[in-house]
This record gives sequence, C-alpha cells and structure tokens, in this order.
Amino acid sequence: MPRIWVFGNDVNTDQMVPGRYAPYMLGANDDVRRYAFIEARPDFAPNVEPGDLIIAGPNFGCGSSREYAPLALKRCGVGAIIAPLFARIFFRNALNLGIPCFTTDIREQVADGDLVDFDLAAGLITNNANQIQLPPPEGWMREVWAEGGIVPFYRRHGRFPATGA
Repeated sequence: MPRIWVFGNDVNTDQMVPGRYAPYMLGANDDVRRYAFIEARPDFAPNVEPGDLIIAGPNFGCGSSREYAPLALKRCGVGAIIAPLFARIFFRNALNLGIPCFTTDIREQVADGDLVDFDLAAGLITNNANQIQLPPPEGWMREVWAEGGIVPFYRRHGRFPATGA
C-alpha cells in the first residue's frame, strides 16, 4: 500500500535536492535518488517506496528549475504528487518524466504516514473508508504518464501527444 508523505507550502527544488547533490556533482556510481529531501526530510529517501504519494501545499516545486529534483523523485518511484498549485516549470519537468501531478488540495483528508490505496487510472485514493476523487487530467497527460514520460512517448509513437492546443 502506498504511503502518504505530507509536505508544507512552497517546497522548492533546492529542498528536494540541494545543488551540491546535482547528478553532475556525483560520482559515477552514485544516484541522485539517495539525496531526495536529504536536508528537508532526511527520512524520505531511505524509506520511500515505489508508488508512495507526495501530498503538499501550494507552490510545490518553486525555486530554481533543477531538472534533477523531479528526476530524484522519479527514481524514488513516487506514484504521484498532489498539491493545490505547482510551479509551472516543475510541473512540466515532472510531466516530461512521467510523474503524475494532480492539482488539488487533499491535506485535510490525509495524514503523514497514512497507508492508502491509489488507483491512478481512476484518479482515486482510498484512505480507510474515505474515498478521495482527484481531478481528471487531460487525456494526453495520461498517455504521457502511461509511457513513462515525454521521451518514451515520442520514441514509441514517433510524435508528441495531441494536446488539443
């Protein structure tokens, strides 16, 4: 069962992965995954499991455009990130990597450490008997998530997804 990891407001990419742990600063056998929230929440990287969910306050991913911040979360296997507002560039970097992001506030409905059921296809979190319906994403976003990101999508389909724009 996925675990809920609750974070506050204005979580910036420097808190996700400080600059000194950028992939180009690491040794050949090191992985940026190990440094996810290393200072802001040291228990995260060693304990996060594939499929776990990050629930945060508004402005998640603000700050610099560190592309390796969402990369660290992807390598940790984060199942989705749910926040009422995302920094635009973080949201796009997460989408490009295939990390589902839902724009809604469910902090009052979950607690840090809760074990939940998560159905990505249905956009449904079940926390005990409480069901939380997430807002439906655009269809093309689901396609990108299913392929694991924009590059795998392009490689498989030979085109970018139809965005309706």
